[in-house]
Amino acid sequence: MTYCVAMRLDAGLVFLSDSRTYAGVDHINTFRKMHFFEREGQRVVVLMTAGNLSISQSVVNTLRERIEANKGRNLCNVPSMFEAAKHVGDCLREVHARDAESLKEFGVDFSAGLLLGGQIKGEEPRLFQIYAAGNFTEATQDTPYFQIGESKYGKPIIVRVITHRTSIDEAVKCALVSMDSSIRSNLSVGLPLDLLTYERDAFRVGHHCVLREDNAYFELIRKQWSQRLRDAFVELPDPDWERIHLTAEALRERDGASRKARRES
Repeated sequence: MTYCVAMRLDAGLVFLSDSRTYAGVDHINTFRKMHFFEREGQRVVVLMTAGNLSISQSVVNTLRERIEANKGRNLCNVPSMFEAAKHVGDCLREVHARDAESLKEFGVDFSAGLLLGGQIKGEEPRLFQIYAAGNFTEATQDTPYFQIGESKYGKPIIVRVITHRTSIDEAVKCALVSMDSSIRSNLSVGLPLDLLTYERDAFRVGHHCVLREDNAYFELIRKQWSQRLRDAFVELPDPDWERIHLTAEALRERDGASRKARRES
């Protein structure tokens, strides 16, 4: 399994992925889930993958072969991010047509999820989630992020924090907290991490970092977030059992009666 998150902001784009593909008692593999294609001054396209590793590797290799052959449509010559998403979806369908039946014979589902984001000169930064069937949806101002893989543990902080107006630095902090929650909650998500940022209209990668066990900033984020959560929990009020047993309507009636009695006195 894996966890990847991508955010499309007014300021640009943020991508974060782990690198664990399978975890067992004595079997842990590490493979990169993030791939990017850059033509400085013209385009930056970032792809992250989750699901069956053989399927995602086949898609990525097909995309790279198309670029190297420089014949027909590829990620370095499509005119828009929408066309880029269509191209990736088409490559995914080609892999499905070739491998799906064989996988089925061995009891293996054709599972794949991809996030594709970037900016091509002449349009805004865009972000897409591409499904196993090759179809896709696009991030909007109302929903400016996508997650794939083991996403449930990392979603609560993103829902509370991220809007399209969030800065890139704030989004990076949020993505790292989200990843930390996933790592702590699920053995199938793990270090090292790939982090990439892209500033709007830069047409070059801003920062690309590999975060390992000894990364000082990620360790600081993990420790401080855990401590602040514990502090916030301690500050929460203890149960008021009278209020707990009352419905909201009954509580309002009781409080209203109390205020009326005070006024009359």
